[in-house]
Amino acid sequence: MGHVLDGILRLPPALVLALVFLLPALEASAFVGVVLPGEIGVVLGGVLANQHKLSLTAVLVAGIAGAVIGDSIGFWVGQRYGERILRRIPDRLLSDEKLHRAEDSLRRLGGKSVFVGRFTAALRALVPGLAGMSRLPYGRFLAWNVAGGAIWATAFVLIGYLAGSQYHRVERYANYVGIALLVVIAAVVLVRRYRSRRAERAEAVGR
Repeated sequence: MGHVLDGILRLPPALVLALVFLLPALEASAFVGVVLPGEIGVVLGGVLANQHKLSLTAVLVAGIAGAVIGDSIGFWVGQRYGERILRRIPDRLLSDEKLHRAEDSLRRLGGKSVFVGRFTAALRALVPGLAGMSRLPYGRFLAWNVAGGAIWATAFVLIGYLAGSQYHRVERYANYVGIALLVVIAAVVLVRRYRSRRAERAEAVGR
């Protein structure tokens, strides 16, 4: 994989920017993420921004747009052709365990699974299509899709930007990085809820 990443970085910057959009976009829309995680293109875009070969703003826009648009296409593909596509993916690429994990996440969390799934490679390529198959309302899907895609793409672009020439380490542990980001987000949400409830109780006592 390292040689492939080095080869991508040697491509013309405009082509790499296209990959920053295309890899996340294809990940869920065509189930490409089952083979090639989309964060690879996003991280490399951040690396080239660090080298001043691409605008950081352009990389962020491309990464976020690719993530959000790709998952939306994945939703519509799943809604119309999901069962047919899943049956044609070889077992060596899509194990029953991964599929069951994605289905279980969707059952337990509903629309939130779209956000949670964005941060783990095993779920990211599957949840949008399964959400479409389960007839999750598109408005609810889109809200969680935009939130997850924006945070995920921004985080990995900035990680690539900060990592610079050490990007190989990020690529190697990308899935763990995604899970760590999800844990941090969950911790922030819980702390905010706790503080909000404390403030409400204090206000109720003061009345």
